[in-house]
Amino acid sequence: MQKQKGFSLIELLIVVAIILIIAAIAIPNLMRSRMAANESSAVGSIRTINTAFVTYASSFPDTGYAATLGALGGTTAACAPPAVATVAAACLIDNLLSVVQQKSGYTFAAAGAATAGSTTNNTYTVTAAPLSIGATGNRGFFSDQSGVIRYTLDGTPPTIASSPLQ
Repeated sequence: MQKQKGFSLIELLIVVAIILIIAAIAIPNLMRSRMAANESSAVGSIRTINTAFVTYASSFPDTGYAATLGALGGTTAACAPPAVATVAAACLIDNLLSVVQQKSGYTFAAAGAATAGSTTNNTYTVTAAPLSIGATGNRGFFSDQSGVIRYTLDGTPPTIASSPLQ
């Protein structure tokens, strides 16, 4: 009688069970890492938007801060070389933030406004909220002309009363 080579059914089932156990341990950690990366990207994007607002205000002093997030960027065609920055398309941020207003699992909103009888936009607000709370991110982020980035732990769009990012 010849001895057959190969694995028995029991051995294969044990290997599959071990692989499933390892996957059950690894997948939640992967999701937490992905959410942390999305939150870091959102904070970086808000910093970029803050810088763009300040640059816009110094480039267009008669306007002040941009009225919309779209005015900070522009379409790919409007910003293609040899593009000239305009009040409507300053080409300071990429079109994912200015046109699509979504990046790395977060949706962004921003607006400039004139307050206290000012003739130019002297304030602005920026918010970033996760597209799916608990899946793409857990925290919502906010910033204004002070440059301080604030957050909420429940993913809702924050306000000035939120906790500052440490």
